[in-house]
Amino acid sequence: MINCTIFNGMRILRLTNIIKTSQTNSLASVRLYATHPKRFYKQTNVLCTDNGYEVTLDHRKLKTPKGTLFTVKSEPLAIAVATEFDNQKDQIERSRMHISALCFTVLDNPNNLTKLDIVNYLLNFVPTDTVLFQNETETALQELQLNEWDPVINWFNKRFETNLQKTMSITPPYVTDEDKIKIAKHFQSFSLDTLHGYTFAVDTLKSIVLACAVIEQQISVEKAVTLSRLEEEYQLKFWGRVEWSHDLSQQDLQARLAASVLFVHFNCSEHLVQEKLLL
Repeated sequence: MINCTIFNGMRILRLTNIIKTSQTNSLASVRLYATHPKRFYKQTNVLCTDNGYEVTLDHRKLKTPKGTLFTVKSEPLAIAVATEFDNQKDQIERSRMHISALCFTVLDNPNNLTKLDIVNYLLNFVPTDTVLFQNETETALQELQLNEWDPVINWFNKRFETNLQKTMSITPPYVTDEDKIKIAKHFQSFSLDTLHGYTFAVDTLKSIVLACAVIEQQISVEKAVTLSRLEEEYQLKFWGRVEWSHDLSQQDLQARLAASVLFVHFNCSEHLVQEKLLL
Protein backbone atom coordinates (compact mmCIF):
# COMPACT_ATOMS: atom_id res chain seq x y z
CA MET A 1 0.00 0.00 0.00
CA ILE A 2 1.26 3.50 -0.90
CA ASN A 3 0.55 6.28 1.60
CA CYS A 4 0.07 9.91 0.52
CA THR A 5 0.80 13.13 2.41
CA ILE A 6 -0.59 16.57 1.42
CA PHE A 7 2.11 19.27 1.49
CA ASN A 8 1.39 22.75 0.11
CA GLY A 9 -1.41 21.29 -1.93
CA MET A 10 0.84 18.63 -3.44
CA ARG A 11 0.74 14.91 -2.95
CA ILE A 12 3.95 13.29 -1.73
CA LEU A 13 4.03 9.51 -2.09
CA ARG A 14 5.52 7.48 0.68
CA LEU A 15 7.68 4.93 -1.02
CA THR A 16 8.84 3.19 2.11
CA ASN A 17 6.75 0.10 1.48
CA ILE A 18 7.86 -0.05 -2.14
CA ILE A 19 11.53 0.07 -1.14
CA LYS A 20 11.04 -2.60 1.48
CA THR A 21 9.18 -4.81 -0.98
CA SER A 22 11.86 -4.44 -3.64
CA GLN A 23 14.56 -5.24 -1.09
CA THR A 24 12.66 -8.30 0.07
CA ASN A 25 12.21 -9.57 -3.50
CA SER A 26 15.88 -9.04 -4.31
CA LEU A 27 16.93 -10.97 -1.21
CA ALA A 28 14.51 -13.76 -2.02
CA SER A 29 16.05 -14.19 -5.46
CA VAL A 30 19.57 -14.61 -4.05
CA ARG A 31 20.64 -18.17 -3.26
CA LEU A 32 22.87 -18.56 -0.27
CA TYR A 33 25.16 -21.59 -0.14
CA ALA A 34 27.09 -22.90 2.83
CA THR A 35 30.80 -22.45 2.32
CA HIS A 36 33.23 -25.33 2.73
CA PRO A 37 35.44 -25.12 5.81
CA LYS A 38 39.01 -24.12 5.08
CA ARG A 39 41.79 -26.65 5.40
CA PHE A 40 43.42 -25.92 8.76
CA TYR A 41 46.10 -28.64 8.78
CA LYS A 42 49.26 -29.31 6.79
CA GLN A 43 49.66 -33.06 7.02
CA THR A 44 47.86 -36.20 8.17
CA ASN A 45 49.10 -39.26 9.98
CA VAL A 46 47.85 -42.63 11.30
CA LEU A 47 48.55 -43.70 14.87
CA CYS A 48 48.38 -47.22 16.26
CA THR A 49 46.91 -47.32 19.78
CA ASP A 50 45.60 -49.98 22.15
CA ASN A 51 42.05 -49.29 20.93
CA GLY A 52 42.84 -49.37 17.22
CA TYR A 53 44.00 -46.87 14.64
CA GLU A 54 43.53 -43.11 14.87
CA VAL A 55 43.99 -40.30 12.36
CA THR A 56 45.71 -37.04 13.23
CA LEU A 57 45.55 -33.70 11.47
CA ASP A 58 48.88 -32.14 12.47
CA HIS A 59 48.78 -32.40 16.27
CA ARG A 60 44.98 -32.73 16.47
CA LYS A 61 43.22 -36.08 16.70
CA LEU A 62 40.38 -36.51 14.23
CA LYS A 63 36.89 -36.59 15.72
CA THR A 64 33.43 -37.31 14.33
CA PRO A 65 30.69 -34.67 13.96
CA LYS A 66 29.39 -35.74 17.40
CA GLY A 67 32.80 -35.36 18.94
CA THR A 68 33.64 -39.06 19.14
CA LEU A 69 37.33 -39.86 18.81
CA PHE A 70 37.97 -41.44 15.42
CA THR A 71 39.17 -45.00 16.02
CA VAL A 72 38.91 -47.98 13.66
CA LYS A 73 40.24 -51.54 13.88
CA SER A 74 41.47 -51.67 10.29
CA GLU A 75 44.75 -50.00 9.44
CA PRO A 76 43.98 -49.80 5.68
CA LEU A 77 40.68 -48.09 6.54
CA ALA A 78 42.45 -45.52 8.70
CA ILE A 79 44.97 -44.89 5.89
CA ALA A 80 42.10 -44.41 3.42
CA VAL A 81 40.49 -41.80 5.67
CA ALA A 82 43.81 -40.01 6.19
CA THR A 83 44.32 -40.02 2.41
CA GLU A 84 40.92 -38.41 1.83
CA PHE A 85 41.79 -35.61 4.27
CA ASP A 86 45.26 -35.27 2.77
CA ASN A 87 43.80 -34.89 -0.74
CA GLN A 88 41.73 -31.86 0.23
CA LYS A 89 42.99 -28.58 -1.20
CA ASP A 90 42.27 -25.15 0.23
CA GLN A 91 38.80 -26.22 1.39
CA ILE A 92 37.46 -29.43 2.88
CA GLU A 93 34.74 -30.83 0.60
CA ARG A 94 33.03 -33.40 2.80
CA SER A 95 30.65 -34.41 0.00
CA ARG A 96 33.58 -36.08 -1.78
CA MET A 97 34.93 -37.89 1.29
CA HIS A 98 32.72 -40.98 1.15
CA ILE A 99 34.91 -43.35 3.15
CA SER A 100 35.28 -40.80 5.94
CA ALA A 101 31.52 -40.22 5.94
CA LEU A 102 30.90 -43.96 6.27
CA CYS A 103 33.30 -44.18 9.21
CA PHE A 104 31.65 -41.20 10.92
CA THR A 105 28.22 -42.79 10.42
CA VAL A 106 29.40 -46.02 12.00
CA LEU A 107 31.05 -44.32 14.98
CA ASP A 108 28.20 -41.89 15.69
CA ASN A 109 25.33 -44.15 14.56
CA PRO A 110 22.94 -41.16 14.53
CA ASN A 111 19.85 -43.32 13.97
CA ASN A 112 20.84 -45.91 16.61
CA LEU A 113 20.59 -48.74 14.10
CA THR A 114 21.18 -52.37 15.06
CA LYS A 115 22.25 -55.26 12.84
CA LEU A 116 18.63 -56.42 12.66
CA ASP A 117 17.49 -52.97 11.50
CA ILE A 118 19.99 -52.92 8.63
CA VAL A 119 19.35 -56.53 7.61
CA ASN A 120 15.61 -55.84 7.42
CA TYR A 121 16.32 -52.68 5.43
CA LEU A 122 18.37 -54.66 2.92
CA LEU A 123 15.74 -57.42 2.66
CA ASN A 124 13.11 -54.81 1.78
CA PHE A 125 15.20 -53.94 -1.29
CA VAL A 126 14.90 -57.44 -2.79
CA PRO A 127 11.33 -57.18 -4.22
CA THR A 128 12.11 -53.73 -5.66
CA ASP A 129 15.53 -54.57 -7.08
CA THR A 130 16.27 -52.67 -10.29
CA VAL A 131 17.42 -55.71 -12.28
CA LEU A 132 14.26 -57.68 -11.46
CA PHE A 133 12.02 -55.18 -13.30
CA GLN A 134 12.44 -55.70 -17.03
CA ASN A 135 10.71 -54.26 -20.07
CA GLU A 136 8.45 -56.24 -22.40
CA THR A 137 7.27 -53.51 -24.78
CA GLU A 138 10.55 -52.44 -26.40
CA THR A 139 12.28 -55.39 -28.01
CA ALA A 140 15.72 -53.77 -28.14
CA LEU A 141 15.63 -52.81 -24.44
CA GLN A 142 14.30 -56.22 -23.45
CA GLU A 143 17.13 -57.94 -25.31
CA LEU A 144 19.66 -55.62 -23.66
CA GLN A 145 18.32 -56.43 -20.19
CA LEU A 146 18.28 -60.11 -21.01
CA ASN A 147 21.94 -60.07 -22.03
CA GLU A 148 23.21 -57.77 -19.28
CA TRP A 149 20.97 -58.30 -16.24
CA ASP A 150 20.04 -61.98 -16.41
CA PRO A 151 23.61 -63.30 -15.98
CA VAL A 152 23.95 -61.31 -12.74
CA ILE A 153 20.58 -62.58 -11.48
CA ASN A 154 21.63 -66.13 -12.28
CA TRP A 155 24.90 -65.64 -10.42
CA PHE A 156 23.06 -64.29 -7.37
CA ASN A 157 20.64 -67.24 -7.32
CA LYS A 158 23.50 -69.71 -7.62
CA ARG A 159 25.64 -67.94 -5.01
CA PHE A 160 22.91 -67.71 -2.35
CA GLU A 161 20.86 -70.74 -3.44
CA THR A 162 17.81 -68.58 -4.03
CA ASN A 163 15.23 -68.45 -6.79
CA LEU A 164 14.64 -64.76 -7.48
CA GLN A 165 12.44 -64.22 -10.51
CA LYS A 166 12.21 -61.12 -12.67
CA THR A 167 8.92 -59.44 -13.54
CA MET A 168 7.80 -57.91 -16.82
CA SER A 169 5.24 -55.55 -15.25
CA ILE A 170 5.02 -53.00 -12.46
CA THR A 171 3.93 -55.72 -10.05
CA PRO A 172 6.84 -56.59 -7.73
CA PRO A 173 8.15 -60.15 -8.05
CA TYR A 174 7.24 -62.58 -5.30
CA VAL A 175 10.10 -63.42 -2.94
CA THR A 176 9.64 -66.52 -0.81
CA ASP A 177 10.30 -66.55 2.93
CA GLU A 178 12.93 -69.21 2.34
CA ASP A 179 14.87 -66.95 0.02
CA LYS A 180 14.62 -64.06 2.50
CA ILE A 181 16.02 -66.25 5.27
CA LYS A 182 18.99 -67.30 3.12
CA ILE A 183 19.80 -63.70 2.23
CA ALA A 184 19.32 -62.58 5.83
CA LYS A 185 21.73 -65.23 7.13
CA HIS A 186 24.38 -64.00 4.72
CA PHE A 187 24.15 -60.40 5.95
CA GLN A 188 23.90 -61.37 9.61
CA SER A 189 27.35 -62.94 9.31
CA PHE A 190 28.87 -59.46 8.90
CA SER A 191 29.60 -56.90 11.57
CA LEU A 192 27.47 -53.79 12.01
CA ASP A 193 30.27 -51.68 10.52
CA THR A 194 30.42 -53.79 7.36
CA LEU A 195 26.63 -53.70 6.93
CA HIS A 196 26.77 -49.91 6.73
CA GLY A 197 29.02 -50.35 3.68
CA TYR A 198 26.56 -52.76 2.08
CA THR A 199 23.73 -50.31 2.70
CA PHE A 200 25.69 -47.51 1.01
CA ALA A 201 26.30 -49.73 -2.01
CA VAL A 202 22.66 -50.82 -2.27
CA ASP A 203 21.42 -47.24 -1.94
CA THR A 204 23.82 -46.18 -4.69
CA LEU A 205 22.83 -48.89 -7.17
CA LYS A 206 19.19 -49.37 -6.08
CA SER A 207 19.97 -53.07 -6.38
CA ILE A 208 20.97 -55.66 -3.81
CA VAL A 209 21.88 -58.08 -6.61
CA LEU A 210 24.37 -55.70 -8.22
CA ALA A 211 25.75 -54.63 -4.84
CA CYS A 212 26.57 -58.22 -3.86
CA ALA A 213 28.05 -58.91 -7.28
CA VAL A 214 30.44 -55.95 -7.19
CA ILE A 215 31.47 -56.46 -3.56
CA GLU A 216 32.23 -60.13 -4.25
CA GLN A 217 34.27 -59.03 -7.30
CA GLN A 218 32.07 -60.64 -9.93
CA ILE A 219 31.77 -57.34 -11.79
CA SER A 220 33.73 -54.10 -11.66
CA VAL A 221 32.54 -50.85 -10.12
CA GLU A 222 32.19 -49.26 -13.56
CA LYS A 223 30.19 -52.24 -14.82
CA ALA A 224 27.88 -52.22 -11.80
CA VAL A 225 27.09 -48.52 -12.27
CA THR A 226 26.51 -49.06 -15.99
CA LEU A 227 24.09 -51.91 -15.27
CA SER A 228 22.21 -49.84 -12.69
CA ARG A 229 21.79 -47.10 -15.33
CA LEU A 230 21.00 -49.47 -18.19
CA GLU A 231 17.55 -48.09 -19.02
CA GLU A 232 18.73 -44.48 -18.70
CA GLU A 233 21.70 -45.12 -21.00
CA TYR A 234 19.35 -46.78 -23.48
CA GLN A 235 17.09 -43.71 -23.56
CA LEU A 236 20.06 -41.37 -23.92
CA LYS A 237 20.87 -42.95 -27.28
CA PHE A 238 17.62 -41.50 -28.61
CA TRP A 239 17.28 -38.26 -26.64
CA GLY A 240 20.91 -37.22 -26.39
CA ARG A 241 23.41 -36.94 -23.58
CA VAL A 242 24.13 -33.86 -21.51
CA GLU A 243 27.80 -34.26 -20.61
CA TRP A 244 27.90 -31.93 -17.61
CA SER A 245 24.84 -33.65 -16.12
CA HIS A 246 24.80 -37.33 -17.06
CA ASP A 247 28.57 -37.81 -16.99
CA LEU A 248 28.83 -36.07 -13.62
CA SER A 249 26.06 -38.26 -12.22
CA GLN A 250 27.77 -41.41 -13.45
CA GLN A 251 31.13 -40.40 -11.99
CA ASP A 252 29.54 -39.57 -8.65
CA LEU A 253 27.88 -42.99 -8.50
CA GLN A 254 31.18 -44.67 -9.30
CA ALA A 255 32.94 -42.75 -6.53
CA ARG A 256 30.23 -43.62 -3.99
CA LEU A 257 30.21 -47.28 -4.97
CA ALA A 258 34.01 -47.59 -4.97
CA ALA A 259 34.07 -46.13 -1.46
CA SER A 260 31.48 -48.61 -0.21
CA VAL A 261 33.35 -51.57 -1.75
CA LEU A 262 36.63 -50.48 -0.15
CA PHE A 263 34.87 -49.89 3.16
CA VAL A 264 33.44 -53.42 3.20
CA HIS A 265 36.73 -55.06 2.26
CA PHE A 266 38.76 -53.00 4.74
CA ASN A 267 36.38 -53.91 7.56
CA CYS A 268 36.51 -57.59 6.63
CA SER A 269 40.28 -57.66 6.20
CA GLU A 270 42.51 -58.60 9.12
CA HIS A 271 45.73 -57.82 7.26
CA LEU A 272 47.86 -54.90 8.34
CA VAL A 273 49.94 -52.62 6.19
CA GLN A 274 53.63 -53.03 6.96
CA GLU A 275 56.55 -51.02 5.71
CA LYS A 276 59.10 -52.89 3.65
CA LEU A 277 62.58 -52.91 5.04
CA LEU A 278 65.20 -51.64 2.63
CA LEU A 279 68.33 -53.77 2.63
